[in-house]
Amino acid sequence: QKQLVESGGGLVQPGGSLRLSCQASGFSLDDYAIAWFRRAPGGEREGVSCMSSASTTYHAESVKGRFTISRDNAKNMMYLQMNNLKAEDTANYWCNADESYDEHYCSLEGSYDYRGQGTQVTVSA
Repeated sequence: QKQLVESGGGLVQPGGSLRLSCQASGFSLDDYAIAWFRRAPGGEREGVSCMSSASTTYHAESVKGRFTISRDNAKNMMYLQMNNLKAEDTANYWCNADESYDEHYCSLEGSYDYRGQGTQVTVSA
């Protein structure tokens, strides 16, 4: 069974950092584009960061310079390092993977075949 499981969410003060992790099982991430999405309470889905299978990255303007997406294919893991967190980053975050994207492309708006169940990030003093 192909599965993605996130971890690492929690409560953090403004200006703080968190690292989200996502463990893939049942398939290898090597040939997959990966992405992190989020949804704030009452909000819409927002693409945060993505990385193609060849490691080209894209970030939403709202997180550029603060968030970094990475992957460790040997461990079959993906990560989202979030620094200088703001209250508006409060959301449910989930990881995604899809093997149909071109090796140098991923999408912050498109669909992905596999997604995790999500982890909550709350930024509050």
